[in-house]
Amino acid sequence: QVQLVESGGGLVQPGGSLRLSCAASGTISRFSTMGWYRQAPGKERELVAIITSSGYTVYADSVKGRFTISRDNAKNTAYLQMNSLKPEDTAVYYCKGVITTMTSPYWGKGTLVTVSS
Repeated sequence: QVQLVESGGGLVQPGGSLRLSCAASGTISRFSTMGWYRQAPGKERELVAIITSSGYTVYADSVKGRFTISRDNAKNTAYLQMNSLKPEDTAVYYCKGVITTMTSPYWGKGTLVTVSS
């Protein structure tokens, strides 16, 4: 059973940067797709970015040019580099791993990012 654990969240001022990490207890090379999602208070969970095993990436329009998703299969870790953070980026950020579309995805428990002066 693979477990995903997020880290790197915290309080940052507008315009600042954070890097989130998603460490897997097993090998992440099994995951065809890994992604970051976020849920702000009172809102539904939304896609932030995904990356496939071949390195293809997709970003939400709201984070394009500011966030970068990556994965290091050797370290069993996925990352989300977040730059030029805005107050509206405040949310709990979740890591998701998908092996195939026929299997249930794996989710981490989330890490809180707060952007405030």
